[in-house]
Amino acid sequence: MDPATQAFLAALLGAAVAGGAVLAWHLSDRQQTQQPTAPAPVLPPGVAAVLSVLRSSAVVVDQSDKVVQASAPAYAMGLVRGTGLSSTDLADTVAEVRRDGQIREIEMFVPRTNGPDRTVIARIAPLGPRLVLALVEDRTRERRVEAVRRDFVANVSHELKTPVGAIRVLAETILAAPDDPEAVERFASRMLTESDRLSQLVQQVIELSRLQGDEPIDAPVPVSVDHAVDVAIDTCAIDADAKHITVVTDGDEGLKVLGNEEQVTAAVANLVANAVHYSDPGAKVLVAPRATEGFIEISVVDQGIGIPQSDIDRIFERFYRVDPARHRSTGGTGLGLSIVKHVAATHGGDVRVWSVEGQGSTFTLSLPQHAPPPHPTQQEERR
Repeated sequence: MDPATQAFLAALLGAAVAGGAVLAWHLSDRQQTQQPTAPAPVLPPGVAAVLSVLRSSAVVVDQSDKVVQASAPAYAMGLVRGTGLSSTDLADTVAEVRRDGQIREIEMFVPRTNGPDRTVIARIAPLGPRLVLALVEDRTRERRVEAVRRDFVANVSHELKTPVGAIRVLAETILAAPDDPEAVERFASRMLTESDRLSQLVQQVIELSRLQGDEPIDAPVPVSVDHAVDVAIDTCAIDADAKHITVVTDGDEGLKVLGNEEQVTAAVANLVANAVHYSDPGAKVLVAPRATEGFIEISVVDQGIGIPQSDIDRIFERFYRVDPARHRSTGGTGLGLSIVKHVAATHGGDVRVWSVEGQGSTFTLSLPQHAPPPHPTQQEERR
């Protein structure tokens, strides 16, 4: 075979090989494009409708950790970021449930931009072969209530133990000195003081237990502010006289608030008593009611020890005292301001405080004003 023929055959063979390669590539590409992809996970019938009405936060995650469905509370709580879970703990637990199919429940914390972290309980369960469902309940309020209840029980136990123990010691002292009339009289007087303190504490605990729900007043009635102030001043008159403290009033007269007379009177009395307790002998306490924009503001101004700025946010807590070393001499229980706060809440009002350490404090109780019905016009009277 001559060289020209050999070259021609080689060229023809090369073209055939190249053409076969191109054909094979096209066939392979067509097979790949025509190969069916795995369908996206589909929620079981009715699940989407159920998730849309749940009050709890619900999230459905697929096998690639992508959120395929989430309820509105889940977004509001910040559990979902983009198409993924924002919590590493929740994502890890979802992966564990997907791996072994076991239902799990965890407690975790969800950060908030304003305020402390949320405490939530997440229950994670498989939802079909490739989906995982996470139901998240916000337990922040329950945990806070539990902590407050524990503190309350501990503090009440401590506060009750102190006067009860003092009364027992005084009684034993009296029994040991029956032939000393002066000692018997002195210790009996101390027993009366401790029993009065114990009675006051029990009464305030009962009052606080009634108010702690902060439920609105069922049947509010007009309450005379003048009467509430007079009762408050009369209640602390003995303590004020003992310290030569003058309690004066200066404000609008004839005002009425809408609420519960007993609770309003107790709130004002606690503010006045608190001012007297923490004022130095010979000082003055001012009670000033004012009407402003549909509310009655009852301000109680003292010239007492004042409140450090670090304690301002805590003074309405149960049993909290600015000066713990002084409370035994003043006779306070640490519940008065907490009662005031709850009375304000049940009446739809609030209580504010302004204070400078060493100069005094001003507590302002704001309650809804009772608006009397308008007087009829002459034309209406004729009708």
